[in-house]
Amino acid sequence: QPELGRPQRNCYTLPGLNFAYGLYIPRTDGGVPEAIGHWNTVKPRTSVRKMPRDFITMNLGALKAGYTTAHEFNLYYKAKDIRQKDDEYSRFKRSPPNVPADFTYGIPTRSSTPIFDLLQHKYKELWMEQQRARTAAAKPDEKKKVIILQQVRETRTTFLRKNPPPAKEESFWHLPRLEKVEPHLSTFPDCDARKKAFSA
Repeated sequence: QPELGRPQRNCYTLPGLNFAYGLYIPRTDGGVPEAIGHWNTVKPRTSVRKMPRDFITMNLGALKAGYTTAHEFNLYYKAKDIRQKDDEYSRFKRSPPNVPADFTYGIPTRSSTPIFDLLQHKYKELWMEQQRARTAAAKPDEKKKVIILQQVRETRTTFLRKNPPPAKEESFWHLPRLEKVEPHLSTFPDCDARKKAFSA
């Protein structure tokens, strides 16, 4: 029930100081005295790893036996299952090669820039000389381009632009069966009535 004169609380009261949260796991190993008395060691398990097949040796043996088809090769693999040796997959063989003690991996460090060249703006002068040489070498190329453009041969397209072909005259010929024929139905009783109707 709520306390007298106070509203009802919407939370739970915490347990005392001696309360332990979580699960209580009793000790079954005997503690320190048992650890000092004797050691419970785990024996290492020896796992025999199955080595992959040595197809090079098996293929040589099958060829020497005179087999040529894939089916015969598969039967030979089942009959003589040769595995690769442990030496080929040992960690010593896969380790990096022996290198001298003073060997350094990577790119050697660049030599430091002399401060005297920086103070004299030597790098700027070298760059300016390179730019001048580049512009001097590019000027003859422009003259060559102009000469080449003047010597361009005239193609069919340029010739047709200058001298367009004459326009074809439209032919009004058509099949004789499609020609207009005189009307065979006469709407007017006589020729005078027809003239009178068209004149109106």
